[in-house]
Amino acid sequence: MSDTHLGGTQQIEADIETQREHLADTVDQLAHKLDVKAQAKERAAQVKERATTGTGKPRPELMAASAAVVVVVGLLVWWRQR
Repeated sequence: MSDTHLGGTQQIEADIETQREHLADTVDQLAHKLDVKAQAKERAAQVKERATTGTGKPRPELMAASAAVVVVVGLLVWWRQR
């Protein structure tokens, strides 16, 4: 009977260790979710990566889109003042 008891104890200890690891992962995920500064830095890095080429220069299509927006806004302002 002591062999069964010993096996059950080891199983319970293994379950506790698994639950501890799971809880630690959950706490780490929550801590990351609540770290606004880190999330802002990650988001800024993602936007920068998407907006620039491999050499760090702005993407040509974004430059063209920006120029088009400036021209359209300029035309709207000019048209409204006429």
